[in-house]
Amino acid sequence: MANGVSRTVVREAVAALRADGLVVVRQGVGAFVAVNVRRPFRLELEGLRSLRQALEVMELRTAVEVEAAGLAAERAAAMQIRKIAHACAAIDLAIDRNESAIDEDFAFHLSIAEATGNQQFPHFLQYLGRAIIPRKTVRVSSPNMPNNRAYLKTFQQEHRAILGAIRAGTPTQARAAMRRHLLNSRRRYRKLADEIGQD
Repeated sequence: MANGVSRTVVREAVAALRADGLVVVRQGVGAFVAVNVRRPFRLELEGLRSLRQALEVMELRTAVEVEAAGLAAERAAAMQIRKIAHACAAIDLAIDRNESAIDEDFAFHLSIAEATGNQQFPHFLQYLGRAIIPRKTVRVSSPNMPNNRAYLKTFQQEHRAILGAIRAGTPTQARAAMRRHLLNSRRRYRKLADEIGQD
C-alpha cells in the first residue's frame, strides 16, 4: 500500500480506465494515458430523477425499438415468439399481484430485441437496463404518477397489440404498435410533467 491506497484499489481504478479506453497497459512496463482517445458513449441512467430526462430516453428507445419490433415480426422463430408471449403473460401475473411489473416489462421489451436476430438490439437494451422503464427511474412524488393498476392494464393492452403483430408476422403493424405504445407512454409522462410543473 502506497500513500494510503491499496494495490487492489489502484488495480480496479486502472481496470476501469482501461475499459473506458483512457489508459493503455503495457505488460511489465506500466499504465499510460491513451493518446487520441475517443470518449465512450455513455448515458447517465442512474440519476434519471427528472421527467425530462426520462422522456429523452424514451425518445431514444422509440428510434431503436420501433425497428426492433418490425425486425422481430420478420425474423422471429417460433421459440422466440413463445418467449415474447411468456414475458407478456408474466406482466399480467405481476399486475394481478399488485406489483409494478418493472422486471417483467423490461423482459418483454428485451425478448423482442432478441427476436430481431441482431444481437446489437438486445445489447443496447441491456446497456440501458431497467432505466428504460420510467416508473423504475423517475423520482416524482405525485398521485398521478403512471404506476397504478389502471395504467398498468392500459400499457399491457398496448403490449398485447405488439405481440399480436409479431406473432402474425406483420412488420408494418408491429412497428406501428410499438410506436403507438412508446408515444402513448411519452404522452402520459409529458402530461404528468405539465401537471407538476417539471420540464
